[in-house]
Amino acid sequence: MDTEKAEGTIREVAGKVQGAAGALVGDSATQVAGKARELSGKAQQLCADVTGMVRETTATRPLTTLAIIAAVGFAAGTIWRAGSSTRDGR
Repeated sequence: MDTEKAEGTIREVAGKVQGAAGALVGDSATQVAGKARELSGKAQQLCADVTGMVRETTATRPLTTLAIIAAVGFAAGTIWRAGSSTRDGR
């Protein structure tokens, strides 16, 4: 997981540099591309953090994890069934 977070940090820094270069030369397309790369890096870091947290929680509390998965599955099934009932006219 550390490699994903490191790649996100590198992408974020590269985006900041690209955005600054775009601002320096007055190229708004480069600025926007830099901001997009920066935000992509932040999202990758966040994803790595969440994945690590889920792995840690799963390892320390497996029964709690199973209960949460079961509850989410039940809720998704209920929503799915309610949606299909309204489309079929039942």
